[in-house]
Amino acid sequence: MNNRDRDFSGLRACFINTTLKSSGQGESHTERLMRNSMAIMEKNAVTVDYIRAADHDIAFGIYPDMREHGAKVDDWPEKVWPKISASDILVIGTPIWLGEESSICRVIIERLYAHSAERNDKGQYVYYGKVGGCVVTGNEDGIKHCSMTVLYALQHIGLTIPPQADCGWIGEAGPGPSYGDDGVGLDNDFTKRNTTFMTWNLMHMADLLRRNGGFPAHGNQPVAWEKGERFDHPEPGSVS
Repeated sequence: MNNRDRDFSGLRACFINTTLKSSGQGESHTERLMRNSMAIMEKNAVTVDYIRAADHDIAFGIYPDMREHGAKVDDWPEKVWPKISASDILVIGTPIWLGEESSICRVIIERLYAHSAERNDKGQYVYYGKVGGCVVTGNEDGIKHCSMTVLYALQHIGLTIPPQADCGWIGEAGPGPSYGDDGVGLDNDFTKRNTTFMTWNLMHMADLLRRNGGFPAHGNQPVAWEKGERFDHPEPGSVS
């Protein structure tokens, strides 16, 4: 089958923008780049959900519902988590501040971690079978560093990371226009290529997992391990 003829309908993606600005504070440069990836997915029949985290009251913490742990308000359980839970593809977008991802990005990663002990219907951790990617923008060095941090976190909690699963754009060092300001960066071939490759790789990997019933469920089921199944792990002293 020609890869261009693959049917991606039925796949669902969730894009989370962790800009520090709410919608009322103006446009998001990170969103501008994320929209390019979203457009490719939508053109190929993927259902896309978009969340601008700063528009919600997302409590910080490492529990699924922080209202049960002292927070007065927490939009995560009803407004954010259901879209992540329903997704096959999760893409986190972040600006760069002092060489790091945004503080909101860290909150999102911590809240994702809060669900990491939950299980899917095959007895694996809940993120098995989902695919992760990262989009980064800024006016300073840090695309690869931020992508490294975000993608490491996603794979650690169980998402599958395909090849070239990040893209980004940075301007000249110091104050200056951000992505999309007066058209800046929109024609950057490196950014366009990486955005396109990332998007297709995310769709391909999600499709591969779907066609194969998710990630294979052997050697990675917590309940089986707790019951004594060691999946060929050598006994102490048996390997010298």
